[in-house]
Amino acid sequence: MALEVAIYLIPVTLGDTPIDQVLPPHNRDVIVGIRHFVVENIRSARRFLKKVEPSIDIDQLTFFELNQHTDRKSIDSYLQPIVQQKVPMGIISEAGCPAVADPGADLVAIAQRKGLKVVPLVGPSSMIMSVMASGLNGQSFAFNGYLPIDDDKRVQRLKQLEARAWSEDQTQLFIETPYRNQRMMQTLLGTLRPQSRVCLASNITCPDESIKTHSVAEWKQLMKGKTEEQMNQLVPRVPSIFLIYKG
Repeated sequence: MALEVAIYLIPVTLGDTPIDQVLPPHNRDVIVGIRHFVVENIRSARRFLKKVEPSIDIDQLTFFELNQHTDRKSIDSYLQPIVQQKVPMGIISEAGCPAVADPGADLVAIAQRKGLKVVPLVGPSSMIMSVMASGLNGQSFAFNGYLPIDDDKRVQRLKQLEARAWSEDQTQLFIETPYRNQRMMQTLLGTLRPQSRVCLASNITCPDESIKTHSVAEWKQLMKGKTEEQMNQLVPRVPSIFLIYKG
């Protein structure tokens, strides 16, 4: 398949989900036609590409690493293959869709300013899928990234998000480092109104996927008296999306 000269945003699986369960065959056709990739992590990107097509000769590919450690002044140079050689390029995130809550957005912004064509491919987005399954407002929602680590600032931020959920009729999404999921849930339950609703969407698309929505009062009752093992099942220490909405 001859590819149009463009930057292709290539989604990856969430966890170890089988490729054919979440990615269409067209994505594989695009991937095998690209030799230059901008990736968040080279090792995991190489592993993903071999998972998509085992016959790919990884050593013939060029990788540019773009993450929180990348010097932002060098990002523009990553586009040289498409600008100078007129060949297609791909952007690969660590999980889900590139350029959404992902450093690849910086490169896409530069590409748009340069008038380059950007092609998003179909794939799993934990944020969109969590909204779909939460039963909360899917007409208006906002992703807020990570919340502050400081306890006081975190509580203040949660109160702000809850206020927006009620006053603007808008679902509020955020993420947390997996090992702090239970601490985050405890803070949520100690901060929000009893009738506010909270959804915890964990390991989306994976075999142990769990998506539960309850009011704050119901979550408190569910968590009351739970053993550590039971807590790990109820609020697992795995990649998760938290959602807040009015009751």
